[in-house]
Amino acid sequence: MEMDAMSWPTQDEVHEIRKIVSGMSGKGTEDVRVVVSPYRICPLGAHVDHQGGIVSVMTINKGILLGFVPSGDTQVALRSGQFKGEVRFRVNETPKARPTISKGEEIKVDNSFPSPDEFDWGIYARGALHALQSRGNHLAQGIIGYICGSDSLDSSGISSSAAVGIAYLLALESANSLTVSPTENIEYDRVIENEYLGLRNGIMDQSAILLSSHGCLTYMNCKTTEHKIIHPPKFQDAHEAEPQKGYKILLAFSGLRQALTSNPGYNSRVAECQEAAKVLLHASGDDETEPILCNVKPEAYEAYKFKLEPNLAKRAEHYFSENMRVTKGLEAWASGELIDFGELMTASGLSSIKNYECGCEPLIQLYEVLLRAPGVFGARFSGAGFRGCCVALVDADRATEAANFVKEEYPRLQPVLASQLSHGSDVLICDAGGCARVID
Repeated sequence: MEMDAMSWPTQDEVHEIRKIVSGMSGKGTEDVRVVVSPYRICPLGAHVDHQGGIVSVMTINKGILLGFVPSGDTQVALRSGQFKGEVRFRVNETPKARPTISKGEEIKVDNSFPSPDEFDWGIYARGALHALQSRGNHLAQGIIGYICGSDSLDSSGISSSAAVGIAYLLALESANSLTVSPTENIEYDRVIENEYLGLRNGIMDQSAILLSSHGCLTYMNCKTTEHKIIHPPKFQDAHEAEPQKGYKILLAFSGLRQALTSNPGYNSRVAECQEAAKVLLHASGDDETEPILCNVKPEAYEAYKFKLEPNLAKRAEHYFSENMRVTKGLEAWASGELIDFGELMTASGLSSIKNYECGCEPLIQLYEVLLRAPGVFGARFSGAGFRGCCVALVDADRATEAANFVKEEYPRLQPVLASQLSHGSDVLICDAGGCARVID
C-alpha cells in the first residue's frame, strides 16, 4: 500500500528510514518496506473497557514507523531510534514468556532475559514471534529492521506499546507472505500483551490501531467485540446545510513519566468495579453471572444502587454514565455536533476525577487549563490520569491559539514538570489518523 494524502508519515520520514535499513541490510532503498502503526486516543469510554463497556476510539497522525527488509534467512536483527543496542534472535526459536504483571507496573527483568539497558526493548518483537507461533503460523523468514516512534510520545497515555506490537506483527507477516485479517491481529496483539508480557489489559488499544478509518470514530463493544465505523456527515449540497466545523486534536503533556499518586491505581479500580457488579447482581437474584458491570442491567443498577458502599457507588456511577456518554457521543459525531461531543468529553473527564477517582494534581490542573483554552470543545485525560497527557478536541481555526494558551498557563502551575518537557513537545496539534498498514 502506498502513502496516502495524510500528513504522517511524510515522504522525508519514510525516505530516512529506508536509508537506514538500506545501510543495515545492504539492500536498495526501493526494497525497504515501512510499517505505519499510529497511536490512538479514546475521546469517550474512559475506564469501562475492562468491564465490557462501550468505547469510542480513533488514531492520530503520530506513531511508530518500522522499516524492514526480509533477512533471507531466519535471523531477526533490529535497531531502534529510541534505545541503544541491537536485538537479534531467530524466527525458529521459541521465545520464553514473561511472568504476569499488572497494568501500569514496570516490566520486571530476570537473569534469563537480556539486560534492560541494552536489549530489553526487543521484548515486543519476541512477543510478536510468540503470538504468531502460538496460533500455528510457520515463519521461515526473519527481518532486518529499524523502529522509531514520534518524539516525546512514549509513556504518554496513547498506547505506544500496542502500536509497537502491531508494527512487529505486520512486518513479520509481510516478510513471510502471511495473509492475516485485522481481527486476527487484534487477537495476536492480545497474546503479546496478555500471554507473553503478562499485562492484564483489554483489546481496545489494538482494535483502534487496526480498525480506524481516517477522520472517523470507531465504536467498539468490549464485551462482544462488535465494532463499527462512525463517519462524520457529508453534506451533498453546501447551499442546504452549514459546512461542518473543522477540528484538530490537541495533546498536552504534563511532564510526568512516573505516577505521582498515593492512590492504589488501576488494579484496585478494576476490583472495585467487579465488587460493585457482584453486589448489584446478588441484589437482583443473580449469583451465577460473571461479576463485571456489563452484566448488570441498567434498570437493576437503578433499583439497587442504594446497596453500594460509597466507593463502589462512585465506580458504578462512572461506568453507567460513561456508557451513556459514549452512546450520545456517537450520535453527536455522526451529526457533526462537535460542541456537543466536546461537552461529553469534558463530562467524561470530570467523572474520571469525581467518580472513578483517578488522576493527580498536575493532570487535573492540565485538564482544567485545556477547558479554559480558546476554541476547545472538550478535554479529558488520555490514559489513566496518573501520568502522561490530556487530550482535547479543538476548533481547527483556533488550534494554534489554544496550544499557545496551554504553553503559557500550565508552566505557571507546574514549573518544574513543565521545564522537563523539550521545546515543541509540550503541546502537539494533531490530525485524525488511519489504521496500521505497510508501505511497499
